Amino acid sequence: MADVWVEKYRPKKLADVIGQKIIVERLSAYVRTVSMPHMLFAGPAGCGKTTCSIALARELYGDQWKGNFLELNASDERGIDIVRGKIKDFARAASMGQNDFKIIFLDEADSLTGDAQAALRRTMERYTQTCRFVLSCNYSSKIIEPIQSRCAVFRFRPLSEPDVRICIERISKVEGIEVSEEGYLAIAQLAGGDLRKATNILQVASSMGGKVDAETVFESTENIRPSEIQELLTTALKGSFMAARSKLDDMIVIHGLSGEDIVKAIHRAVLDLPVNEDVKIRLIDRVGEAEFRMVSGSSERIQLEALLAHFAYEGKNGRS
Repeated sequence: MADVWVEKYRPKKLADVIGQKIIVERLSAYVRTVSMPHMLFAGPAGCGKTTCSIALARELYGDQWKGNFLELNASDERGIDIVRGKIKDFARAASMGQNDFKIIFLDEADSLTGDAQAALRRTMERYTQTCRFVLSCNYSSKIIEPIQSRCAVFRFRPLSEPDVRICIERISKVEGIEVSEEGYLAIAQLAGGDLRKATNILQVASSMGGKVDAETVFESTENIRPSEIQELLTTALKGSFMAARSKLDDMIVIHGLSGEDIVKAIHRAVLDLPVNEDVKIRLIDRVGEAEFRMVSGSSERIQLEALLAHFAYEGKNGRS
């Protein structure tokens, strides 16, 4: 347990990256030609953006990859200084080895301010002969157009549950961990396409000893069990608002769950409720509204109770 499995099992070759076949093929072509443009990697967390960048550097530079690869996180040092300081210092020096350029990987580039992005654009232009920039972000829309137009854009998708399972099976086999079918399913569902999260869940669950099953996964990560959410929503749909509110209290106070966690779990559970499609449409609409209000700063408790009240209203009026 001394090693962090996310790093221990990070793919070292592009061919080992799971779930991004087309992107891997394009990056492999850059390796063969020893030439690449500036790139923008856009996609959710844990889908392989950082892994692909490091694997690309390893294959381009071999043993000298660390001297030719600079990894920075824009969220650590917001603003203009990161662009004018570390990036420029690294970009000025010539590359090590036979390649004509080095790689600067800037993670969470969408957290840079507008001024910082404008300065980054100028730096990219100035040091094009010696450096290639790989910018990573969750939302490409937050990157200014002048930068986007200078980059080849790669859109990473969340990993499918089968892809997540392939990775988890590989790790569990090497570590000698027995994982049940329900355990694999629980990990994949909780990960939501985030392979880094899935790997962390497996490591935490395995630390409890014994076989990793669904119960172990939910207990070790302190996540809501699907059965608990189903019971909460079923109670509300029966019109028992106060009883549902009591169950909500247990989730928030006893289990320490956040409003965001509960809303996401409700969203997944609504699709499996025994109600007609019109009711599901209205319920999903209310779930979306509750999440939006919470993100905007409204009280999580009030929004969750209002959501349960709507479920109870639907149930009492015979629409379910």
